[in-house]
Amino acid sequence: MADEYLHNIALLIDADNASPAGIDPVLTILAELGQVNIRRAYGNWRKPALKGWADIVHHYGIEPQQQFDITKGKNATDMKMTIDAMDLLYRGRVHGFGIMSSDSDFMPLAMRIRQDGYPVYGFGNSRTPEAFRQACTRFIDVDALVKGERQATENNGGDVPSTKVDEDLLNLLVDAYNASKRDENGFAKLVEVGQRAGNRSSFDTRSYGYPRLLDMIEAIPNFTTERREGGQVWIKRLR
Repeated sequence: MADEYLHNIALLIDADNASPAGIDPVLTILAELGQVNIRRAYGNWRKPALKGWADIVHHYGIEPQQQFDITKGKNATDMKMTIDAMDLLYRGRVHGFGIMSSDSDFMPLAMRIRQDGYPVYGFGNSRTPEAFRQACTRFIDVDALVKGERQATENNGGDVPSTKVDEDLLNLLVDAYNASKRDENGFAKLVEVGQRAGNRSSFDTRSYGYPRLLDMIEAIPNFTTERREGGQVWIKRLR
């Protein structure tokens, strides 16, 4: 039989509000959803600020979309991206989206796409408004991701450098654990805890410097882990 069917994924980039430094890890992460066949970057390419993107679009097979600034101080990028996303959605040939931007204006778009049952991965930075973060299926802080990969390389592939987990995230994990089915010893399946946390929040462990949820859980003293037959991981809350 031929290779397993790959879903068709669209990456739409708000070049005015996204750094080209993160394109490699962004494409790597989107490969979780399928094959990123549609790659478009939107902006006024006359702007010197977009030179970083202009230098790499052809290398990564990204199609530049020119949008002139019709009104001073504003740009038409957001509207054009939204129109294109809805066109792709209604054609029915795209199975997931990546939106690379730190602009909260894309919150309604992300919510609308998810209402049709398609995943939306958001890629921004630490200043991205919470409204857009939570509208996405997953939101990844690209700056933190790039920093984590750089540190991992400097460590020659050693232990993943730990990043402080904030109280809100810890509470989310605790709530997900408490809502999960536990055995007589108080252990819950890691996969179930992850599903419950992901259903309530758009957080992604890579934004905190951890490639997997297991790595994050093992670094948090509030939990202990146990590997069982078949490689399945169970976790238990200690405090």
